Amino acid sequence: MIRAAACLSLALWAGPAAAQEDPAEAARAAARQLETATVALSEAESARDRVKSLTATVRAYEAGLEAMRDGLRRVATREGQLERKLEANEARIAALLGTIQTIETSPPPLLILHPSGPLGSARAAMMLADVTPGLSAQATALRRDLGELKRLRTLQDEAAKTLQTALGGLQSARTRLAQAMADRTDLPKRFTEDPGRTAVLVASARTLDAFASGLSGIAAGRIAENPADITARKGRLELPVQGVILHGPGEADAAGISRPGIVLAARPRALVTAPAASTIRYQGPLLDLGTTVILEPMAGLMIVLSGLGQVFGETGQVLPSGAPVGLMGGAQPEIGALFSPSGDATGIDRSETLYMEVVQDGSPINPNEWFHTDNDG
Repeated sequence: MIRAAACLSLALWAGPAAAQEDPAEAARAAARQLETATVALSEAESARDRVKSLTATVRAYEAGLEAMRDGLRRVATREGQLERKLEANEARIAALLGTIQTIETSPPPLLILHPSGPLGSARAAMMLADVTPGLSAQATALRRDLGELKRLRTLQDEAAKTLQTALGGLQSARTRLAQAMADRTDLPKRFTEDPGRTAVLVASARTLDAFASGLSGIAAGRIAENPADITARKGRLELPVQGVILHGPGEADAAGISRPGIVLAARPRALVTAPAASTIRYQGPLLDLGTTVILEPMAGLMIVLSGLGQVFGETGQVLPSGAPVGLMGGAQPEIGALFSPSGDATGIDRSETLYMEVVQDGSPINPNEWFHTDNDG
């Protein structure tokens, strides 16, 4: 198990390094990442902390699939370049092959025989000697291009099988993670929610600020003090989901609505995790934000995450840093979509959006003050 965990850790960190100049090698490196994740999944059930192990496994699958997408996009781009090159030089290639075939099939005496006699034959032999290295070089280049094209197509066939296994493994890891979270009994709890008071607050709140300020009244009793202090991590918290920033603080979204938080574009069913050890202060539908989770990493600081498709844990529980909070909505893409050479670089296949707002001392602040947002996912 220790060995598998070490391999999994290396695989997670190997993503950027695997993006090498050779697109085929990048795809192979991604395949190795996915194989490591598959091994980790098979051992996760026997781990002492199943939630932690399965969370790492889901992340490994996501990182491996991201690397595979990048590798296959580069493979497809290189394949297109080679095909266009061969098509553009089709006439030259045909002439080259014809010349080579003539030379290879002509008997040696005919190659040096010339109608003007020995002098002409000598000159023809000298010209042939000059031309042959060039023909040989062109033939070598042609063989290299055709060989590379064949290898790239074989790699894509192999990648399809790897992706089929990986997508099945990722779905299994998500299902097991959801069950492990439902079965978990070891998380500390700062308070027990009063459903009646929560419903009244949800119905009466008109703004997120108003809702956040009223959270202290949703408990069936006193809420224990939160002694945690994450000030030292200010500006260095990782984003809760692998994605790209669509809209920054104050920027209008597609509906023309501007909010003080940021909007992240994420892939369907992407894992959402706690940026720091936090208390779940609320989870459920809220205003026009959809399914929302509000985390409190320390007194006076709240992180609002909206737009999830599935949430884990219970209100009042204290989650460790990096613990799963939920999953984004949407449907897992078909394998064919992963082979597309376009779209991925611009993030248009990240069809789900997560809204994240940071509220400090009752007022929304720029999330960049707490989060490391120099991240293109």
